[in-house]
Amino acid sequence: MKLIIDTDAGVDDAQAIMLALSDPAVDVLGITTLTGNVHIRQVNPNVLTILEIMNRDVPVYAGIDRPLVQEWEDAAEFHGGDGLGNFQDRPPLTRSLEDEHAVPALLRLSREHAGELTLIALGPLTNIAAAVRLDPDFPARVKQFVFMGGTIAARGNTPIVTAEYNIYTDPEAAYITLAAFPDSTMLSWETTLAHGFAWDKFNRLCAIDTVNGRFFKAISQATAERLEGAYQRPAYLLPDPLAMAITLRPALIRQSGKYHVTVELNGRHTRGQTVIDYIGDYINGERANCNVIQKLDTDGVYEMFVEALSQS
Repeated sequence: MKLIIDTDAGVDDAQAIMLALSDPAVDVLGITTLTGNVHIRQVNPNVLTILEIMNRDVPVYAGIDRPLVQEWEDAAEFHGGDGLGNFQDRPPLTRSLEDEHAVPALLRLSREHAGELTLIALGPLTNIAAAVRLDPDFPARVKQFVFMGGTIAARGNTPIVTAEYNIYTDPEAAYITLAAFPDSTMLSWETTLAHGFAWDKFNRLCAIDTVNGRFFKAISQATAERLEGAYQRPAYLLPDPLAMAITLRPALIRQSGKYHVTVELNGRHTRGQTVIDYIGDYINGERANCNVIQKLDTDGVYEMFVEALSQS
């Protein structure tokens, strides 16, 4: 698999990137960055830190530093001020960013590997939308597009209670992207809520005593304490890793459906909500453009993590 990862490098982004970098069947051609969970000024060193710890050389292209239209709101409450759970043991960085901007890099790589690329977006869709606007043929050159974001039952995690953070952060970018890609795959917030790791499983992962295992534990602990304590969640949540897992191993998908998906841009209480036509073309005549993941094999995802964290 030839993979490009578009990321805002929060804790779960880092975990997802670890899954991809640990899979010998995956060729990560590039990582593109943008502002989302934290500002891109912090996202970039976060991605380089992951590469340092895992001793991998992947080109990293810095992208857009703000949403297309609205003001940016960070998610430091969940990811820590640095985006990596306030990770203390950062190694010196020997890797650096590429000179090329993320958006032209996306377009160039899509031409060089036309029909072969899998593109996964783990944050807001700002870079992707900009690429679409610069080159409307960009989506046709992408073999598979997967994104973590949106809601399938209007149960969000933002001040707009029906909206999920990645889409909420840049609704215009999500609207542009979903309208442009004829076929995409969506891993929603509600699917995340239904497919976490029970705490005993999470703790077993944190006990893996390797370089990767210790890094996983260090970046995950603050979020885990908040989820288990203040939010009283029964499981550790895995938004971006679930999206990465079903990208790398589609056999993990247990239930999904093809629907037309778009984004509400104007509603006072619903701006940034993904709108899904469950009925079909009876409502608006639009063709299905998105494979919405509803159930997946969490045990299989756990085994992927065991495999990834056991490497050092």
